[in-house]
Amino acid sequence: MMTALAFSDSVARLHAPLVQRADAIVGAVAAGRTPLLRTASDPAVQGPGGCITLERAGHDRLRRDDGRGRFTLTYRDPASPAALAALLAALAPPGAPIAADPESLSILALAERLAASEIPVLINGPTGTGKEVLSRFIHDHSPRRAGPFVAVNCAAMPEAMLEALLFGHQKGAFTGATNANEGFFRAADGGTLLLDEIAEMPLALQAKLLRTLQEGEVVPIGSTQPIKVDVRVIACANRDLPTEVAEGRFRADLYYRLNVFPLSLRPLRDRAEDIAPLAFALALRHTPASRPVPWISESALAMLKLHGWPGNVRELENVIRRALLLAEGKDEVTPADIVFDSPARLVPADGALPAPAAQSTAPARLSNIVQLSEARAIMETLEACGGSRVAAARQLGISERTLRYRLASFREAGLAVAGARR
Repeated sequence: MMTALAFSDSVARLHAPLVQRADAIVGAVAAGRTPLLRTASDPAVQGPGGCITLERAGHDRLRRDDGRGRFTLTYRDPASPAALAALLAALAPPGAPIAADPESLSILALAERLAASEIPVLINGPTGTGKEVLSRFIHDHSPRRAGPFVAVNCAAMPEAMLEALLFGHQKGAFTGATNANEGFFRAADGGTLLLDEIAEMPLALQAKLLRTLQEGEVVPIGSTQPIKVDVRVIACANRDLPTEVAEGRFRADLYYRLNVFPLSLRPLRDRAEDIAPLAFALALRHTPASRPVPWISESALAMLKLHGWPGNVRELENVIRRALLLAEGKDEVTPADIVFDSPARLVPADGALPAPAAQSTAPARLSNIVQLSEARAIMETLEACGGSRVAAARQLGISERTLRYRLASFREAGLAVAGARR
């Protein structure tokens, strides 16, 4: 049987349930040089992708053994969502996309196929959903991977300077041009140029960009001689470009030139399966190498899944960084360490966010917010499992005894809890 992961025979015997789940996800995209999975009794082999040692024990822990892709993952339950999320985070190279949601995996698989071609790509999606990460993924899997990857945020540059920064300028071409500058297009020659927030580009400059894409050459400001460039352009937009075209703010000819193959990234709230592996990956990124990585508990992950994430992955990164600070000195991140940028909100199946509740005159205590969020997570899971405590406890990653205790405490607090069965 073909597998996407490389692992020893002892891993296949002792860790099959967890490894098979990870292999099914990693196999949705060509794995490349993923770390070797081994047990502590296997020979210590350091491959080009590093190695991950798997252990079954009575506790959960993800330890970074060095800074070169060596980890030890200790877990209790191979069916635990946290164990799978931690393994996926450890498997991913730094800066690579992290995904477990089926639609996210299909986007990555499609992006990898696009990478082998020179087809222009337009990536749409709200701010903070990972458009630049996906663009770099396309570059890293393309024949241009040895060339430069240059990212330009069109909204972050002064409009008066954007033309000179993109196409370059000659010395003395304008006041203050004391030296010549090659510009981003020539800097990306032989590689990939990412034009982020392209909807913010002025109309006059859009015409010059269109000519550069059509002719494969730039004319620096102050020059009359075109210079050939070999650049693949990836454009990103967080606004609806067809609407921008209809309202005259974006050129239709440039839109159709860029929109050969569009990719769309959904808001984080619509891909809940990505949240746990992203949370572990961000914990790895922001935990100093000299410190142990706190484990993110099942209840904390359930709380993260309940949030609406208006700030998408950027907001999740903020939350994880705060949680790491609050959990400093502890072995795990718990719901008490989760503090959102805005109050946690339940997201219904249609993805619409509920209206905010009326503001209370009494200040909300963090412990109350955590308890309410935990209650919502448990009751929604119980309802989704048809009232089965066994199934709900397994999905939440807690024991049935703990679930019974939680339900009893909810009833004592006056919360209506539907009848549960075993």
